Amino acid sequence: MTSAESTTHTSSPAVDREHAIDALRGFALLGILMVNAGSFASTYFGVGVIDPAFSRPVDHAVRWWVSLVFETKFYLLFSLLFGYSFALQMDSAERSGSAFVPRFLRRLLGLLLLGLAHAWLLFAGDILVTYALLGVLLLAWRGLKPVAATVLALVLLGMVAGGWGLLAWLVAHVPPIEVPVAELHAKAQQAAQAYRASALDAIAQRGRDMADGVWFVLVFVQGPCALAMFLLGLAAHRSGCLARMAQQPARLRRWMAWCLPVGGAGALFYATAQVGTSSVQQPEHVVLAALAVDLATAPFLTLGYVAVLLWLLQHGPAGQRLGAALEPAGRMALSNYLLQSLVGALVFTAYGLALVGRVAPWLVVLGVCMLYGAQLAWSRRWMATHAYGPVEWLLRAFTLWQWPAWRRGVR
Repeated sequence: MTSAESTTHTSSPAVDREHAIDALRGFALLGILMVNAGSFASTYFGVGVIDPAFSRPVDHAVRWWVSLVFETKFYLLFSLLFGYSFALQMDSAERSGSAFVPRFLRRLLGLLLLGLAHAWLLFAGDILVTYALLGVLLLAWRGLKPVAATVLALVLLGMVAGGWGLLAWLVAHVPPIEVPVAELHAKAQQAAQAYRASALDAIAQRGRDMADGVWFVLVFVQGPCALAMFLLGLAAHRSGCLARMAQQPARLRRWMAWCLPVGGAGALFYATAQVGTSSVQQPEHVVLAALAVDLATAPFLTLGYVAVLLWLLQHGPAGQRLGAALEPAGRMALSNYLLQSLVGALVFTAYGLALVGRVAPWLVVLGVCMLYGAQLAWSRRWMATHAYGPVEWLLRAFTLWQWPAWRRGVR
């Protein structure tokens, strides 16, 4: 989630590409917020049963749409950009003659500390700890050539998707196991009560959430896929593939034509099987098969989103306005990510309004759009006068072990 180092605007292609990366990162914030807001708003999120308080057709339709468009796609985009920024930082360190490895390890340690605080105090689904730990592997593999990095990424994605596909096949060929629906409802309702009770109860519930299932998702789904996208981001920078694509509208259109249908088909299967548009639950092997298909095709949709946004950014004044709206938020993406969780905790837990389980999905989506719009406006004002986002500034100070500039143009 690191932003581009340079803040100087010129017309050179290299700097323009950095602006495009920041715009992509700012766009990714919307998808991250949309998915995480569903987890904040309902303790039924990811449980496998429908919240009886919100089981109307409109509720199912909204959850299906969020699953189709956003789930499992945007953390992949952030991961791709993490790997790309990692390569940028290596190049910058080489040009300046500074020692990259100790500096990057301090950066990862800073991310780890931030992630641990974030997970316990704000949001159990934190991704920063995962990034910090996987970043060590990325550092160890920093010498990989683009082809080797791409092959390793594809192997990781294939292993994860294939593993879940094998599990789906096994489940389909064994006697069905009765789903403990009553137990799942009770567990979700107890979690909601804990999040509403007090700040200490909410913190304890986050610990239970991490122990009960969050770690499993991180280890067997998000972690390997994020690492694969790190490697693809590294390869994209070293090969110059993304830079060339950003300058060639025809090539971007070809990527859209290939990636969006493949990724969209997988997302459609996933959303329909995982969430559905009614209260009817799909058999377990179908749900697992849909997850396997989605893990195999979600990177295509992510790359399709990248191509669409890069294509839009090239379209005259409208593209310039879009870039100007997204870039500042992307340059302070870490601050915005943590702010999203802070707002979620204040709205949905005992830190504030304690509205978990009490807000309809369509209202959650409306709130997401409002918060994202506010973040875009705040980011633009902040970055007009500051060198870094507030948390980026703190992380940079920890990384460099010196106080960086606070205001733009101030040393």
